[in-house]
Amino acid sequence: MESSSEIRISRKALKSNVSFIKEIVGEGVRICSVVKGNAYGHGIESFVPLAEENGIDYFAVYSVEEAFRVYGITSPSSEIMIMGFVEGKSLKWAIDKGISFFVFDFQRLNEALKYAQLLDCPAKIHVELETGLNRTGFHTSEWYDVATFLLEHQDWFVLEGVCTHYAGAESFSNDFRVRKQINVFHEGVEKLKKKGIDFKIKHTACSAAMMSYPSTHMDMIRVGILQYGFWPSPETFIHFIANNSKKDDPLKRLLQWRSRVMVTKTVAQGEFIGYGTTFLAPDEMKVAVVPVGYSNGYARTLSNQGRVIIRGQRFPVIGLVNMNALMIDISGCSEIEKGDDVFLIGGEDDDLVISVASFGELSNQLNYELLTRLPADIPRLISYDN
Repeated sequence: MESSSEIRISRKALKSNVSFIKEIVGEGVRICSVVKGNAYGHGIESFVPLAEENGIDYFAVYSVEEAFRVYGITSPSSEIMIMGFVEGKSLKWAIDKGISFFVFDFQRLNEALKYAQLLDCPAKIHVELETGLNRTGFHTSEWYDVATFLLEHQDWFVLEGVCTHYAGAESFSNDFRVRKQINVFHEGVEKLKKKGIDFKIKHTACSAAMMSYPSTHMDMIRVGILQYGFWPSPETFIHFIANNSKKDDPLKRLLQWRSRVMVTKTVAQGEFIGYGTTFLAPDEMKVAVVPVGYSNGYARTLSNQGRVIIRGQRFPVIGLVNMNALMIDISGCSEIEKGDDVFLIGGEDDDLVISVASFGELSNQLNYELLTRLPADIPRLISYDN
């Protein structure tokens, strides 16, 4: 069945990015691939097997739904970690399948104990410490009680990890706050150790912390946006190139989003194009209609602003982006015809591309937001030659 657009994922680009990450963290630091948000829009089912090809055997998700999808496609040797929502019977399922999960309050600890005893199977847990993000995690006032609880029920828990999450490591305006968090985390680990609680792995670093705060590498990093070829922020990239002799961007974008010309037509001078009156043809124009709109992830805010690439040239979006279609001014290229490829993100080569960054800026979206909003029903295909 034909789709109005498709997303291609570059196998070669991922291999390059994983090599770069391994070079940064060195030997002895495990890489956990964060695949929440449908692998940041790249598609869990497409991305995870490629990651395994590159030696990744630890995957982090946010919800049990994502864990279920990853569980269905990973090899038995790979591990899965749920960082966010998992409750009730879903928690029972995770324990039964050997999937680890964050615990950050006593309700979840007690529920995990209940299901572990019911299944006669220890629960694999990561104890999250609240160090200053003030989102989830055990507060300093609770650390003693956590240790007591775990010691009293030590037969029912596998202490897989201890962790925290930083409050904006991608921006140096948060430097003081992040460094304070690092210190609080180490204090928490030491306090738990003194109470007789030790963990297999300590992990705190996201992509930004991994690049800007080497001390956060510890036993494992949780790398998200970086593995997909994007910097967490311009500051993170600037910090990297300022401390390296090579000034080129080492990351390769995995994702390319393409559609095709559905029809072309000529519009007379003085005619409005599309809904409403936002675009008036100043001269006779040739227009291409592309079967992608805001229901497909192409933001309506890109009306009269967006750009696409066709036949190696950049062309503007004109008129309002519709629910399922957008119009392109192709007056400068008479050769364009029905069926031609239209690149919405990426391009045919590295010389001319529609970058996610420029796409996001025009639509007032962060890279993260834009990528994760790409609909899951767009087919994800693996590209083996670029």
